Amino acid sequence: MLRYFIRRVFQLIPVFFITTFLIFLVIRIIPGDPIQAQFGERRIPDNLRAAYIERYHFDEPLWKQYVLYMRDVLRFDLGDSIANQRPINEIFRESLPRTATLASMSVFFIGVFGIPLGIISARRKDGPVDNGFLIASLVMLATPAFVLGLLAQLFFGVRWGIFPVAGVEEGLMSYVLPALVIAVSSTAVTARLMRTTLLDTFREDYLRTARAKGLSERRVFTVHALRNALIPVVTVLAIDLGALLGGTIVTESVFNIPGIGFRITRAIVQRDTTMITGISIFLVMAYLVINLIVDMVYAWLDPRIRYD
Repeated sequence: MLRYFIRRVFQLIPVFFITTFLIFLVIRIIPGDPIQAQFGERRIPDNLRAAYIERYHFDEPLWKQYVLYMRDVLRFDLGDSIANQRPINEIFRESLPRTATLASMSVFFIGVFGIPLGIISARRKDGPVDNGFLIASLVMLATPAFVLGLLAQLFFGVRWGIFPVAGVEEGLMSYVLPALVIAVSSTAVTARLMRTTLLDTFREDYLRTARAKGLSERRVFTVHALRNALIPVVTVLAIDLGALLGGTIVTESVFNIPGIGFRITRAIVQRDTTMITGISIFLVMAYLVINLIVDMVYAWLDPRIRYD
């Protein structure tokens, strides 16, 4: 297990540096002047422009800018925001708990609704329930998140008054509606995956062996079929958590939740390149770490993975 862990870590190191360099490169070559963007139409005094250039190393070659930036990143310092003139680490400390709460609650809803739906659909294969689920899942996948968000605000917030419409002033209740909106499409994917893996598991030889031993159908399903079918589903749920940390941009904007997605939206509007770079690199690190944890859990559940 330790050797597998070390091998996976060494595989992630080049992925991290290649990905971060591409992010850094794309953000730096986007047309426009990030310094002028902070002043609008006003003229920037020469001494102030020179101070910005020196502070953010805009006068250095691109490769050197990347090296200097990564030197600070490896010290867990993501620099300062051009627009706000505040440390990005400080902004993260304010925003990350909100996004993490939203993402965790979304994954919880995905698991609570997606897994049972997939099980019910698989056990009633080709019946009215299964066919209805497949149609509903396509509708869930095809509906854009911002449309769902606006409809949810209209009905559950404005008309029925069940949930807060926007902001985070109501505590955890403020996150329920946006979390449900985020969970809709992923619930459809999780349910379809659960259905497919369960149907594949039903055809395995070890289930026939278990039945031949005289085990009850309930025990065959819960202990042998369901337990094995859940492994890829749980893996996908954990990966979803990493993806949702950066995938809440639209929903946070619709529900006015000042999390990471909300911050990066404002940073794009303000052309705050240091903020965009910092958030993007943080999301890369978070996604890679979560993937590493998932790989370790998967290898622990299925030892064959370590020897592939």
